[in-house]
Amino acid sequence: MRMDALRAVYESVGLENPQTYLQSGNVVFKTRERDLTALAKRIESGIEQHFGFPSDVIVRTSSELRSVVARNPFAARPGIDPSKLLVTFLAGDGGKEAQENLLGIKADSEEMEVDGRELYIYFPFGIGRSKLSPALIEKKLKLTGTGRNWNTVTNLLAIAEKLENKKFDKS
Repeated sequence: MRMDALRAVYESVGLENPQTYLQSGNVVFKTRERDLTALAKRIESGIEQHFGFPSDVIVRTSSELRSVVARNPFAARPGIDPSKLLVTFLAGDGGKEAQENLLGIKADSEEMEVDGRELYIYFPFGIGRSKLSPALIEKKLKLTGTGRNWNTVTNLLAIAEKLENKKFDKS
């Protein structure tokens, strides 16, 4: 989908100043809405109406993105390549049992840390040949999620913080 069309969908559901990041499908916007579950459903409905197919939407606030960055379990470790660090934003918190199922997967050299609604995975040899597919992760957690590399996460936070400092449109 084209990012200008995606921004238009976000505007059509009442979100202010939607900004996309590259061709990633990530949209940063302003809203006064506090019910993030209802907001995600409204966006999903708008996407389906406009593009003709369903799409799961996972929403995080600027504050939550700051927390994701601050909680990075690999941040203090020297030699971590940020392009090989993936954060999977989960649709919910799968609970202790789901986390244990996931952490029980025999991963080659990958390291995983689940922290609430985020899963941090470090792929020291890259994601290409890993056995930790998004489908396997979702199956073990029984939750949908969407993965973003560390550089994307920090760039999305930067966009969100700039937007956070802009005043709401009074019209």
